Amino acid sequence: MLTASQFDESPVLSYLGLPPSYEPSPRTAPVDFLRKHVRELPPHLLKLFSSHTTPKERTAVPVIRNRRLKYVETNPSEFSVANAKSSWPVLWEGRERPGQEQGNDERSWAEKEFMGGGSSQQVGKLGALLGEYEEERESERVRIARRQRAEYIESLPEEDEDTDEEEEEILIPYEPSPTESEETFLRIVKERFIYGFLESIDYDQVDWNEQWDDDLDRDAEERWFDDEDES
Repeated sequence: MLTASQFDESPVLSYLGLPPSYEPSPRTAPVDFLRKHVRELPPHLLKLFSSHTTPKERTAVPVIRNRRLKYVETNPSEFSVANAKSSWPVLWEGRERPGQEQGNDERSWAEKEFMGGGSSQQVGKLGALLGEYEEERESERVRIARRQRAEYIESLPEEDEDTDEEEEEILIPYEPSPTESEETFLRIVKERFIYGFLESIDYDQVDWNEQWDDDLDRDAEERWFDDEDES
């Protein structure tokens, strides 16, 4: 990310007809500047702020938060259960073997597309082989991600726990259904996206796209986040 001294504010100020001394400055106070002028700038100038602010920082801009909210409400493909599990496996707490969806996709491709689907015996063997390879690749990727997360958690300092073992209650953990697990997973993924914490996703396509301003109640831009802003 660019530092304040590296960010060239002149194209932005020139477009809006603002003097170099304008405050809040797009160079030293980019978030405050965006709060006031995000609707007035074209996408090619707004994208300059991608290298000067983080998605998390831009969450403080009501227009951008609402764009993200409206975007996830359209249920885009990257937030489908299968794609989200593949993109953010560490957030998924399900129990099925990782890579099953990807393996099924490879089998389907071989059966329907490879050589026009001819020679069913050979195609069937190829589909099974490709599916197994893809499952193993995906499983290894997920294992590495989970191992890295576990190592990070283990590196954190332990908290002192003053508990009386004799009085400790034995609680039976609640096992959510597969549907409940998937709904919770998608809710977490979408919330992390809205608040700027989700990795490996293109925020620019939403943050700087006025398409997601359609039908917004501009007088109520702050309403969705009232509780957080007051705290």
